[in-house]
Amino acid sequence: MAVIVGNINLPLTEDAGWAVAAAVRKCGLRQEEIVRADIHKLSLDARKRGGIHFVCSVYIETADPKREQALCKRVEGCRLAAVSGIEPIFGSEKQRGRVVIAGFGPAGMFAALVLAKYGYRPLVLEKGADADKRRELVERFWQTGELDESSNVQFGEGGAGTFSDGKLTTRISDPRCRFVLETFARSGADSSILTKAKPHIGTDVLCKVVKNIRREVISCGGEVCFETPLMGLDVSGGRVRSVKSIRGDEECAAVVIACGHSAGETFGLLDGCGVALEPKPFSVGVRIEHLREDVEKSLYGKYAGDPRLPAAEYQLSHHTAQGRGVYTFCMCPGGTVVAAASERGGVVTNGMSEFARSGRNSNAAVAVSVSPADFGGGAFDGFNFAKRIEKAAFAAGKGYAAPATTVKGFLDGKPTLSGASVEPTYARGVFACELRQLFPGFVTASLAEGLDVFSRKMRCYGDGGAVLTAPETRTSSPIRIPRADGGVTESADNLYPCGEGAGYAGGIMSAAVDGVNTALAIMARFAPEL
Repeated sequence: MAVIVGNINLPLTEDAGWAVAAAVRKCGLRQEEIVRADIHKLSLDARKRGGIHFVCSVYIETADPKREQALCKRVEGCRLAAVSGIEPIFGSEKQRGRVVIAGFGPAGMFAALVLAKYGYRPLVLEKGADADKRRELVERFWQTGELDESSNVQFGEGGAGTFSDGKLTTRISDPRCRFVLETFARSGADSSILTKAKPHIGTDVLCKVVKNIRREVISCGGEVCFETPLMGLDVSGGRVRSVKSIRGDEECAAVVIACGHSAGETFGLLDGCGVALEPKPFSVGVRIEHLREDVEKSLYGKYAGDPRLPAAEYQLSHHTAQGRGVYTFCMCPGGTVVAAASERGGVVTNGMSEFARSGRNSNAAVAVSVSPADFGGGAFDGFNFAKRIEKAAFAAGKGYAAPATTVKGFLDGKPTLSGASVEPTYARGVFACELRQLFPGFVTASLAEGLDVFSRKMRCYGDGGAVLTAPETRTSSPIRIPRADGGVTESADNLYPCGEGAGYAGGIMSAAVDGVNTALAIMARFAPEL
């Protein structure tokens, strides 16, 4: 047992020990009562640039659980620490065949890991290649424009998050978040992810981490098959009887669909099997690039460049007069804008940072919310809406070069890259383009309004020479696979939609946690094979 003591302000001039001592004093504890004490979470408060400081929560373990419970009642901001482990309940239904997991992104990876740890011997079918081969194919695309439609920024070991920075921020408060963080740290991520309020792994490190998790799955009895997409499902009598892949037909006890947000073929397969699909809101927009030092000056003022401060991150949002959301997300300090297409004939952008976040530029998505009211109520209408934008971008440049313009050029309606204050990092090259040719009018009008509002919140957004690169269309899944009680579909009681592609997560952490919870639901029904 332990407690978490929150809201400890830590001056820039002090170290972690100062915060721990402050928490101990706040609790009125004597040193001999403490078994262990350390920083639990650390965040930066830069709202007032003249008074930037860290805010900490401190983990304190004593030898007396009753003492800890009393502290929670007496000390403001003190709570019992959540248990980081998982405690499964095992069902009694005998497995007829294996648990098959389609996809080895965060959701599929953590579903496989938990199932393997407890003797369920899952079989993973992943469309893309392993991390090493995948990286080679991605870099070949960036350098030559030769796209592999099975292994790319969207598909392959680790999922789309592998080429994004490895951000582990989330709005969910599930206690299993700690289990996910500890797994990443044990698998090679920097231990700072356990304490930072906005942890990230970095694309360069994440490629190694996902390989280590895969090895653990295999060592526990699981099987991971790359370049082996799910090709069919035999659904009859309200359940999936078998799955089809290049391995042949295999009997299955349960199937987890953890395919990611870009898996159009898998969605089509499910639709053909009578599985209900529905459209869901998502967002489209652009990537904005600033000089990293300009972002730091905007956020940190006179403290910009101080080595004690982390790479500058921001999150901005605005609701237009029409009630539409414009916001930034997936902010990549010191990162690059990457070519993220997964289908030939379309241009897609995304952002990526390595662990050091030391690049010259910083970038973020500036996205506008869209809903079925904008693109139609059919299950695939959102998917097709995004495709039209991607294809229009490809046609405008006659290839994988990306449409771009300075902020001023966009706002003036005179697209140009002349006078840009940053050198665009998109590897396939950029060309000046009127973004209003790619997006519906409500999207570009909302972008213009959002950029104007953001310029009054952050000085760097007032830089007309910042560069907008388009399009950002893979913000989240445009499709949801409805789940009934127990996490299964209505059409098959052993088919488990899971993660971001199924419409139940928004990033690495929430997808991983959904994978854990899906594994626990399967375990609560079926007995392990051991």
